[in-house]
Amino acid sequence: MSSNTTSNADPRHPSPTPPTTINPDLSAERASAPFSPLRITNFLDGGSASLTDRRRRLEALIIRDASGVFSNDDNYYLHRTERHTRALAKFVRLVELCRAAGIGSQPSRPDLEGEITQTKEFQTLVAALADDPLPTSLHWVMFVPNILTLCDAEQQSRWLPLCRDFKMIGCYAQTELGHGSNIRALETTATFLKEKDGGAEGGEWVVHSPTLTSAKFWPGTLGKTANHAMVIARLIDGEGIDRGIHNFLVPLRSMEDHSLLEGVETGDVGPKIGYNNMDNGFCRFDKVKIPRRNMAMRFATVDEEGVYRKVEGGSSEAASKVAYITMMQVRAYIIHSSNEALAMACTIAIRYSAIRRQGFNADHNDTNNATAEFQVLDYRQQQYRLLPLLAASYAIFFTGHQVLSRLNHIEQQLVSGAKSITKTIVGDIHATTSALKSYVTTFTADGIEDCRKACGGHGFLMCSGLVELSNTYLQSCTVEGDNQMLPQQVIKVLLKLVGLIQSGDEAALKEYEGTDMNYLIQPLQSLIQSNDSMSDDGPSKSTFALPANTSESDFLSIPTLLRAYQHRTACLLFDVAVQLQTSLFDSDTTQQKAWNDALLSMARVSRAHACYILLRDFSNGLEDEKAKGSQSCLGPEEIKVLSRCLALLGLYWMDQHLSDFLQIGVVSSKQIPVLRGALLRAMTDLRPSAVALCDARDFADFRLKSALGKYDGDVYPAIMEAAMRDPLNVESNERGVGLGYEESLKKLIVGGVGEYRGKKTGGLSGTASRL
Repeated sequence: MSSNTTSNADPRHPSPTPPTTINPDLSAERASAPFSPLRITNFLDGGSASLTDRRRRLEALIIRDASGVFSNDDNYYLHRTERHTRALAKFVRLVELCRAAGIGSQPSRPDLEGEITQTKEFQTLVAALADDPLPTSLHWVMFVPNILTLCDAEQQSRWLPLCRDFKMIGCYAQTELGHGSNIRALETTATFLKEKDGGAEGGEWVVHSPTLTSAKFWPGTLGKTANHAMVIARLIDGEGIDRGIHNFLVPLRSMEDHSLLEGVETGDVGPKIGYNNMDNGFCRFDKVKIPRRNMAMRFATVDEEGVYRKVEGGSSEAASKVAYITMMQVRAYIIHSSNEALAMACTIAIRYSAIRRQGFNADHNDTNNATAEFQVLDYRQQQYRLLPLLAASYAIFFTGHQVLSRLNHIEQQLVSGAKSITKTIVGDIHATTSALKSYVTTFTADGIEDCRKACGGHGFLMCSGLVELSNTYLQSCTVEGDNQMLPQQVIKVLLKLVGLIQSGDEAALKEYEGTDMNYLIQPLQSLIQSNDSMSDDGPSKSTFALPANTSESDFLSIPTLLRAYQHRTACLLFDVAVQLQTSLFDSDTTQQKAWNDALLSMARVSRAHACYILLRDFSNGLEDEKAKGSQSCLGPEEIKVLSRCLALLGLYWMDQHLSDFLQIGVVSSKQIPVLRGALLRAMTDLRPSAVALCDARDFADFRLKSALGKYDGDVYPAIMEAAMRDPLNVESNERGVGLGYEESLKKLIVGGVGEYRGKKTGGLSGTASRL
C-alpha cells in the first residue's frame, strides 16, 4: 500500500526534503495493487534488498553529484556537437567517481584488477547517466572483450593495463561502407611484409583500404574518440595467401596529443536519427604499418617469415567459435537492455494514462458533474496497447538474463579449451540470439513508438522522454545483424534439426538435449509420422489442437499456451523444409531462387521460435522462484501478478499472429471469441496492478527524463516548465519579442514587403504574373 507522500529512505533523493504530494489518481492506483512492488524490484536487482540499496546508492552518485556535469535538463535544446563534448565530460567525471569509490576490485580476476568497465557497478552507473550512449562505449562493449578473448597472454599483459588506465581507448571496426552483415565480403586487407622485403625488424602488417567501399563506416567511438581500433581485415600471409578474416589492433591517433597517425583518416559519419552523443565514424587506411604482434594471436599466429599457423591445441574452429560468441554477447546485451527500454516507455505511458482523463464517464457517481471523465487507462484500446508491452518487458528480462548467463558459460568453456562445447551448442545459441535479437528489437522499437502514440499530442513533445528514447533505441534493429536478415541464420540451424529427424538419426538428436531447439523434436517427429499432418495442397496441420469445448480458463493456462506455441513453430518450420525440398524438384528453380522465395515463411518461423523462448523462459523463471519458497524475494502475490503478465502476453501474441494458429489447426475459427474473451479477462485482471508493475522497475525521474512519467504525477507544471526552457522563449527580449523578428518578420508586419499594391497605385505588386 502507498501513502500520499514519498519517503526519504531512497538515497537518490535529496535529504532532508519536504514531502512531495502525489497525484491522487496515482496514489489510488498504488493503493489498489495487491502485491509489493519493492519485492519485484529486489528480484530484478538480483534477489535481495541489499542489492537494491546498492544500486540506488550507485545511482545517487550520479543524480546527486555536486559538479552538475550529469544534468540532462538542457539535452533537448543542444546541438549534437555540444551533446558529444558534454558526454565526454560526463565520462571523465564518471571515471573520477569510480576511482574515488574504489570500483574495479576483482579478486576473482587478477588480470582485470582495477578495470572498472568490466564491473557490474560500472554498468549500473552508465545506465544511471540517463543519456544517449557515451562516446567511449565501444571501448568496453567490444574493444576490451576482444582483447580478452582473442589475444594471447603477452598481448593482454601489454594492452589491458593501458585500457584499464584509459591511455588506450579503442573501438571495434568491422562494418565497411559497402559491406555489413556479409563479413566474408569485407575488403580491408592486412598484408604481411617480411623484413627482407622492406618491413620492420621481424616483419610487419600493412593495413590498407583498397577501395572507397572498403572504408570502415559506422563503428561507434571511431570518429573522434578512439586512439586505437580492433580492425577486422583479410589476412594476407607472407606467401600471399588470403587466410580470411582476422583481428588486428591498429593505432589511430597519438597517445600524446590525439593527432591522427600517418596514413589514417577518420571522421564522424554525420547527423543521425539518434545516438547523438556517439561519434559513429569512418576510417580509411593508406598502407598503415603495424607490428607483427598486433595481430590477435590466441588461436593463430604468423611468424617472422610470414608463415601462418594455428596455435597448438587451438583450431580455426575454436577461434571462430570464440569470435562468434563475442559477437553474440553483444546481441545478448541488446536483447537484455531492450527490457529496460520498453519498461521505461511503459512507465511513462501508463503513469500518464492513469493521470490523463478524457471522455465523459456516464457511470460516474455524480452524472451531473460535467468534469467527470474516464482515466485513459480504463479504455480497453489503451489497455490493449500498453499492458501487453508491460508484460513483454518482464518476459524480455527473464530471457535476456538467461541468454547472457548461457553465453558467459559457453565463452568460459571455450577459452579454457574445454571440448564439451560442440557445433550443435554453438549453432543453437546462434539461432537463439539471432531469432531473439530480430524479434525483440523490432517488438521493442514498435512498442516504444506505440507508447508515444498512446500519450496523444503530448507524446509528440521531446519533454515526454519518449521521442529520444525511441530515436536512441532504433539503431538496435540494425546493429549486430539486420532484423530482416537474421531469420535466415535461424532457419539454417533449425533445418539441420529437421533433416536429422527425417533421417531418424537418434544418436545425433541426443546432442540437442539441453538446447533451445530441443522442444521442436517431439512435435516434428509427430508431424512426420502423421499422415494426416501432410497434404499436397496445403500447409501441415498440428498434431495438437485445442478441444472444441475449450474455455477462457483453458486459454489462460500457461502449459496449454506453451504447447500451442511449440506446435506453431514446428509446423511453420516443417512447411519451410517442405517448400524448399519441393522447389528443388523443379528443374527451372535454382537453390538460390528457392531460398529467396521462402524468406517470408522463414521470418514467420524465426518469430515463432523467439516468442516461444520468451514465454518459456518467463514461465521457467517463475517456476524456479516458486520452488525456492520462502528463499525467494517474490511472494505468492508477486508470482501471481507476474503469471498474469505471462498469460496476457501469450494471449496477446496469439491474437496478433492468429493466422499462424488457425493455419496449423491449433485454434479453430469458432474459438476466436473464446480466445478474445480470455484476453479481455487477462487485461481486467492485470489493470489494477499496472502502475505498481511500472513502479517495480524503480526508474528514478532523473533516468526517465519525462514530464509525463514523473513518479509524483505532477505532469502539467512539468510540461510548461520544459516549454519555458526552450531557447525560443529564453532568448526573447524583455518585451517578449522572439528571435527572427528584427531580421525577418518585421519586414512583413512593419516594412510592407507583403503589401498588395493594385494597378491603380502604379506599384509592382499587381496580380498579373511576371514570371
